[in-house]
Formats: sequence, C-alpha cells, structure tokens
Amino acid sequence: MKKIMTLLFTMMFLTACSETTNNDYKYRGESEHWEAVYAYKGTEKWGEKDGKRTYSNEDGYEFVLKYKGSLEELSSLQKLEYSYETISSNGKSTEEFTEPPSTVTFSSSGSGKGGAKVREDEVIKVNVKWDDFEESFELHNNSK
Repeated sequence: MKKIMTLLFTMMFLTACSETTNNDYKYRGESEHWEAVYAYKGTEKWGEKDGKRTYSNEDGYEFVLKYKGSLEELSSLQKLEYSYETISSNGKSTEEFTEPPSTVTFSSSGSGKGGAKVREDEVIKVNVKWDDFEESFELHNNSK
C-alpha cells in the first residue's frame, strides 16, 4: 500500500510540475491576385528535471498560396517566386515553368524542434513575383 501511495503522490507531483501548451493558428490574407494561408501547429512543454525548470517545443507549418484567377490566366507563366516572413523565420520558393502550370495552388511546409515559435498575434509578410508582376500583402491570425 505504501508503494501505491508513493507512486500516486509522484504522479500527482509530476503532473503538477509539467505543463503542455498546444498552439494551433491559421493566418490568412490576400492581395488583388493571390490569397494565402499559413497554418501553424506547435507544442510547448514545461517541466522540471533535477530541480530546474525545463522547456522544449516542436512545431510545424504549411504555407499555401493560391492564384485567385483561372488556371488559363497562368498558362504563359514562366517563373513564380514567393516568400513569407515571420518574426523568427522565413521561407522562399522559386518555380520555373517550361510548360504551363497544372494548378493555381502552390505550397511549402516544414517542421522543427527547439526553434523559435510563431506568436498568436504575429503578422506574416508575403511577397509574390510572377513574371513581370509583383504583389505584397500580410497574413493575420483571425482565429482569436
């Protein structure tokens, strides 16, 4: 019985000392010709080890850029370059086309451990260049 009580006390203590926060945000925005969504999911864990406070995090994102016009309007597209920038990171992609694109949607994704997280109130800057055109716009988290 003493072992069971010790085990229960230890489990309650560890539960009280550890905390997990899940972050699930969707940032959206658009310009005249493009719209984008940046979906961010992260997990933060606080705990205690050897009398010291510990912290770890893991996260992942998906950036989806969509042309608001028809696929036919992109039939002469030769080069698409887009970038997005958070406070702590950024991404950039360039695609060159020898044939017309087969979609109006372009995406990139990634994940990591221990890096800086994307804040809930962050504004993500997006820039899109396609052939001789360019537009910039911002993504905002509207899931508050």
